[in-house]
Amino acid sequence: MQMNNHIRLRKAEGKWVIRTDSAVLGETLNAIELTEGSRDPVIYFPREDVAMVMFDKSEKVTACPLKGEASYYSIVGASGTLKDAAWSYESPKEGLEAIAGYLAFAPDCTKVGQY
Repeated sequence: MQMNNHIRLRKAEGKWVIRTDSAVLGETLNAIELTEGSRDPVIYFPREDVAMVMFDKSEKVTACPLKGEASYYSIVGASGTLKDAAWSYESPKEGLEAIAGYLAFAPDCTKVGQY
C-alpha cells in the first residue's frame, strides 16, 4: 500500500512484541510497517493487541503535514511512567487510514521486536 512516493505502508510479517524493561505491553500478528522517505520503518500495533490499561492519554499533540495529527500516550507501570512513549493517528490523512487508532512507540522508551 503506498500513499505517495514518500510514505509506504505494508503488513509487517510475523509476530511483533512491544515491551519496556519491566513488562510486555503487547504482541501482534497484525502490525503495520510505515516507512517515511529514508527514515527507519515504524511498526504500528493495533490497540486490541496492546495492554491499553497501562496507557494514559497525555495532553501532547503534534501535527505532521503528511500523516495528520498525532495524540500521545504515557505508559504507566510499576517502575514509573514513561511520558509520551506512544502515539496514534486517530484520523490520519487520506491514504493512511490503515493506521487509524494503531499505536507506534518511541524507541528510547520501548523495545519493538519481531519474533
